[in-house]
Amino acid sequence: RQGINAEYMGIGHECFPTQIWRRRKMQVGNERKLVKKEAQTPLLFGQWSATEVDVGDLSLQDYISKKNVFLPHTSGRWNRKRFRKAQCPIVERLTNSIMYNGRNNGKKILAVKHVKACFQIISLVTDQNPIQVLVEAITKAGPREDSTRIGSAGVVRRQSVDVSPLRRVNQAIYLMTTGARAAAFRTIKTFPECLADEIMNAAKGSSNSYAIKKKDEIERVAKANR
Repeated sequence: RQGINAEYMGIGHECFPTQIWRRRKMQVGNERKLVKKEAQTPLLFGQWSATEVDVGDLSLQDYISKKNVFLPHTSGRWNRKRFRKAQCPIVERLTNSIMYNGRNNGKKILAVKHVKACFQIISLVTDQNPIQVLVEAITKAGPREDSTRIGSAGVVRRQSVDVSPLRRVNQAIYLMTTGARAAAFRTIKTFPECLADEIMNAAKGSSNSYAIKKKDEIERVAKANR
């Protein structure tokens, strides 16, 4: 008892009253629990947490995963079962969508580096959590109405249909990465800069965003086919 007192209180081997001893022991226990809890919460790239991220669209809350990870590289087999990819961390889904166009296939470490640089730019420019900005961009960039082909063997017409929440998320991520890739091709701007611009413009609902322009076009065609 005296030894523990000396260790925690930083003073000599005197005998302390029971109340002071218990109070100090509780304080040390609470401090240890707090440190342990903080250590257990993974931060994306050691900087950002997805815990406080708010998904404004009620229909997308089940399809935008706010799981906390250190890196968007979980090595999970998200496509083995239908709809399982909805549980994949949303930042990792963005990372996977970057790995397209032949020469970029499978280069996930490179994609992770691009996403990290992109998030740092977003954080500096907007002074917000970049995961929150990404979620807002996905919410606004996914088309809510689309048109499909109806009919067979001869007369084929297009009919407007509602888009499911999962497809809205898929389409938004695809359109943003496609726009960023096109913007970065044969220009001085780097890919992370183009991706950051695309995500920030989409989050604001700006028509400068490739994803927002395509979404408006898809919804306009669908409206004509009602």
